[in-house]
Amino acid sequence: MKLPSMKAAAAIFMLFLLISIVPIGIAVQWGGGAGFSIPDWELKWETSDVCDPAAAAEAPDSEWVQADMDSVRPSAPADASAVWFRFPLPLTEERNPALLINKVTGHNLRAYADHKLIYESQDLMNYDERKVLIPLSGTEGHSWLYLWSSGDGQGFGIEGEITAGNYGKLLEYYVKQNLPDMVIGAAFLFVGAALMGCLLFLKLDFFKGGFFLVLVIVSFGVLFITYSPFLPVILHIPDHWTQTCFDLALFTLLPSFTIYFEQIFGAGKHRVITKLRKFQLGYSLFCLVFLIVNAMLSYRLDGLYRIATVDFLGLLMMAQFIYLLFVTLGAAFKGNRDAVIFSAGFSVFALLSLTELILYYANNSYHLQWWKWGVIAFVASLILILGRRFAGNHEQVLEYSRDLEKFNDDLQRSEKMEIISELAASVAHEVRNPLQVTRGFLQILGERSDKKEKEYLQMAMEELDRASLIITDFLTFAKPGMDTLDRFEVAEELRHVSGVLVPLAHLQGGTIELNLESGLQVLGSTSKFKQAFINLIKNAIESLEEDGQITVAAWRSGEHIIISVRDNGEGMKMSELAHLGEPYYSNKKKGTGLGLMVTFRIIEAMNGSIQFQSRKGEGTEVIVKLPSAAKK
Repeated sequence: MKLPSMKAAAAIFMLFLLISIVPIGIAVQWGGGAGFSIPDWELKWETSDVCDPAAAAEAPDSEWVQADMDSVRPSAPADASAVWFRFPLPLTEERNPALLINKVTGHNLRAYADHKLIYESQDLMNYDERKVLIPLSGTEGHSWLYLWSSGDGQGFGIEGEITAGNYGKLLEYYVKQNLPDMVIGAAFLFVGAALMGCLLFLKLDFFKGGFFLVLVIVSFGVLFITYSPFLPVILHIPDHWTQTCFDLALFTLLPSFTIYFEQIFGAGKHRVITKLRKFQLGYSLFCLVFLIVNAMLSYRLDGLYRIATVDFLGLLMMAQFIYLLFVTLGAAFKGNRDAVIFSAGFSVFALLSLTELILYYANNSYHLQWWKWGVIAFVASLILILGRRFAGNHEQVLEYSRDLEKFNDDLQRSEKMEIISELAASVAHEVRNPLQVTRGFLQILGERSDKKEKEYLQMAMEELDRASLIITDFLTFAKPGMDTLDRFEVAEELRHVSGVLVPLAHLQGGTIELNLESGLQVLGSTSKFKQAFINLIKNAIESLEEDGQITVAAWRSGEHIIISVRDNGEGMKMSELAHLGEPYYSNKKKGTGLGLMVTFRIIEAMNGSIQFQSRKGEGTEVIVKLPSAAKK
């Protein structure tokens, strides 16, 4: 079993970390409340930005409109710039009482009891829905609570649930309700930092792709943290700071995501993805400049800024999600595994985001909440793809390492063969002539010698003949190429080889069985071909024991001819198999290893391959694979 690389293991760990957050967040958000609800209240529209609680308290009842927590907030008049809310102060025996308002929009929010200011929150971002926790300590004996909210256009007011209870319990409940956003956001930042650490050890090409993924993950983390109302209520961070960080993360996320998408799926048809990436970069820079200008003008351009960064950008995101979803599904149907993973996570994210954006544009009071779970699914798919790429790169490195090792082994063997070939060619020619002369003189002496001397001279000539055969092997090894190339029948030549060696097999107590298909043709020298298989079958015969059998088979496999020589002899160990074909290696007592070396060189010269399979005590099989030369 192959172990994953450290980078792949890190990616898998981060994936499980993100997945483990989901049940935690769901469990917290489904937790119960910590007080009782105020079901209804009254509201009155104001055309002036002046906040006068006394005037509001003295206004006739006819100016007040009834509203409740289950109904949609009434539409504001065109000239309205603020709104008053009032309801009786809750009667509670709780020490340190407080109110938790679920949704507040506008620039400012103030709370009054008996014309006395008890709470104020300024510099709220326009149309930014958030929760507000108002302490009610010191309001005992007062009968009514007045809330004043102001803003541009019609984006101001409160709606949804208002909960009364103990300040500590409401704060705890509030923290539990909003903690998942902080935890998920912090987890994204941690994952992004960890991935960035891994990328520092990669080459530039891999770093570029991973870097934009890091930007996507970190941007999502910042969006989660700044979208949550946790920061302004608990940490008292001004809304303008959190809104600015949210916008900067959004301006970074969109082009980074498009660039990462382009790296995975390419430029797209008609280079649409590349054009989208360029437009996204340009528009993000435009929004960044608009953000700086609006901040320098004390946020007096909030209305136009909202149109550019909320309305238009939201429509652009919707169009982009639809197109990219179409691209990923098309790639997934074509069998791209990364596209299948990507499209699964992205589909969840895109469908949830599209649904919520549609609901938001249909009803501006809708609060975006489900997109965060789509983000988790999407980022999990990105990390899974990254893990697959790390694992694929690791496997590729191992494969390259194995290929390099094989190349080095082949190179060393080739160098050895070259040296031996040159030595064999130079020595064989010089030695063969003296041997022939010596053998001739021995023959002459044999004719004039007595019986005992003839026996010794015959033994001397046999050894000279053996030396001559060794020299012939040397010459064949030094020059294995085919002098003349002919197309010949494999079965015919193997039958000839078998006929020559059958007597030797019988002397060894064995038999040779042929299983040859007809019509098998190869290109080469018949003499070299027979020499190679004489060596192989002769080696098989010499390994036989009692009831030995050699099976020679030949068949066609695609564009190649396969020849098998199998015996049930003594077999070889793995250590012996590893050295077959090396210079001067032989497991026979009087062997030189040249016969098998010559066989290897002949098979290689015919553009073939040779493979040995053997187990000690069970026999050996030699498989030769040669290109077919059959006429088409």
